[in-house]
Amino acid sequence: MNDSYNFIANLGENGSVPEGSILSRTLQSDANSKVILFRFAPGQELSAHAAPFPATLQFVSGEAQLKLGEDWHQAQPGTFVYMTPKLEHAIKAQTETVMLLTMIKGAVVPSN
Repeated sequence: MNDSYNFIANLGENGSVPEGSILSRTLQSDANSKVILFRFAPGQELSAHAAPFPATLQFVSGEAQLKLGEDWHQAQPGTFVYMTPKLEHAIKAQTETVMLLTMIKGAVVPSN
């Protein structure tokens, strides 16, 4: 491991999901950002929730239903999402799914 960077050659091969559950693994975390790799078994879900930071989702493999606010979308490999702070979202895996979450903790969030 190098202090200047974190290199992962293939996110799709990073860990295996236990049957009937969700595996989450923090790949990077500092004062400005946090990157978490999620692996969902088919049918597993993260219920509706919100984060205080802007965040992105990138789907590496699999298919999932994705709720963003009031809207539902189909996510598949290559799907990318940017979410503003406090946006309610939920994820339900239809197949084994690998997803990368990046929270942008160092962002200046305007107060409303």
